[in-house]
Amino acid sequence: MTAFRYDLEELHKKTLGLIVLQSDETIEQDFRRILPLDINLHISRVPSGLEVTSDSLQQMEQHLPDAAGLFPRGLHFDAVGYGCTSGTAQIGPERISSLVQGGVSTGAVSQPVSALIAACKHLGLSRLAILSPYIEEVSNRLRQVLAEHGIDTPVFGSFEEAEEQKVVRIDAASVQEAAFNLAAQGGIDGVFLSCTNLRTFDVIGPLESDLDLPVLSSNQVLAWHLTRLAGAPLHVSGFGRLLA
Repeated sequence: MTAFRYDLEELHKKTLGLIVLQSDETIEQDFRRILPLDINLHISRVPSGLEVTSDSLQQMEQHLPDAAGLFPRGLHFDAVGYGCTSGTAQIGPERISSLVQGGVSTGAVSQPVSALIAACKHLGLSRLAILSPYIEEVSNRLRQVLAEHGIDTPVFGSFEEAEEQKVVRIDAASVQEAAFNLAAQGGIDGVFLSCTNLRTFDVIGPLESDLDLPVLSSNQVLAWHLTRLAGAPLHVSGFGRLLA
């Protein structure tokens, strides 16, 4: 055998971590569509139920430290995201930050709820129409959390679907039509498409053109917030005013 010497190099790219639900088929693909190549993205997954209920969302709490602990050892992250909107509303943003930081070295933690609140503040929004795929029991908690941060949700609609395998296959036309109908009720200054597993990226631009309102989605706001927290603000066209 011949033994060779080698040199080590320092990695200078910003590094993000993303904890994805076991049942989620969308968020990882969305992030890779919009993140620049000079950002390292590492993915871990957390066990999640086949159906979304308040109980199944709450159960993820016990698995978050282990999921965070599965990122590469010794690596420091500029920011780590937990990819679940309704799960964050159930468990609480502060609790999630504590659990994630207990498993990985990171400068910041975010999730779609805190990211949405930050995005609304950035755009000056305070009254949202919310479209959710989930049953009302799950969505009500999210609306309560937003209200606690000064964001009203006077218009709300849902596909009333609990099965994640169906949520991810709701087509773009259905999402676009439902969001348009909600916005038509008036009294809002923005639209939020909730759920990291819902495919929203291809409808954000068309909806903004039709409605002349900002349109936000779980994956969009989380990517925006994580890159800002990491000190590498994201700017990309075609995915809404927030990212432009």
